[in-house]
Amino acid sequence: MTRPSVIETRRLRKVYSPGTEAEVIALDDVDMRIAHGEFVAIMGPSGSGKSTLMNLLGCLDGPSAGTYLCDGVDVATLDAEARAVLRRDKIGFVFQGFNLLSRMTALENVAMPMGYANVPRDERERRAHEALAAVGLAAREGHRPSELSGGQQQRVAIARALINRPPILLADEPTGALDSKTGEEILALFKRLQADGHTVVLITHDPEVAQHCDRTFVMRDGRLHEQGQPDLEPAA
Repeated sequence: MTRPSVIETRRLRKVYSPGTEAEVIALDDVDMRIAHGEFVAIMGPSGSGKSTLMNLLGCLDGPSAGTYLCDGVDVATLDAEARAVLRRDKIGFVFQGFNLLSRMTALENVAMPMGYANVPRDERERRAHEALAAVGLAAREGHRPSELSGGQQQRVAIARALINRPPILLADEPTGALDSKTGEEILALFKRLQADGHTVVLITHDPEVAQHCDRTFVMRDGRLHEQGQPDLEPAA
């Protein structure tokens, strides 16, 4: 049985300084499709284009050419405000450096994105409590980042990424700053989130990390090479 794609790109290109001698093609006709509920890795050396691709998938930047469908929506048809709403509602971001605010507690860090969505205070706190419990940190919600281990900080970051209940999680080297045991725990958490219906797209340079994923894409010189063939149907 085929599954519809939640992420689909068609001949996606990103060119910096187009039309100049210093023109750099960061993405070169990238085609990819990722199904609802998949756990996918994107690998590649530094400068290969994988971070550029992640920025486009996260609607943080726009392509020079080509099409990006996010959950069936053609992102190119949206204005800046609509893209921000789509990014808020559809995509959660997890970073290698955690990106937590040091002056805030774990609970406050997790609740923060809901402030931009005008969620009432009581609802923000309730959902932040639930999100921290879901990542195993109910007992640490009053701690600040400096009082948490690296793995605990990454769990807070994942809880924050989930707080607006997005169907897609984009994770950029989420285990890169962690020891191997803690990294395995974070990957197991991503697998549990996948089992709950989330689509997880993970950037990594580590083949052992990629082995935890369903499929792996490899970026080389702006081109995408897929390992394995998905069972997908094109988005409308």
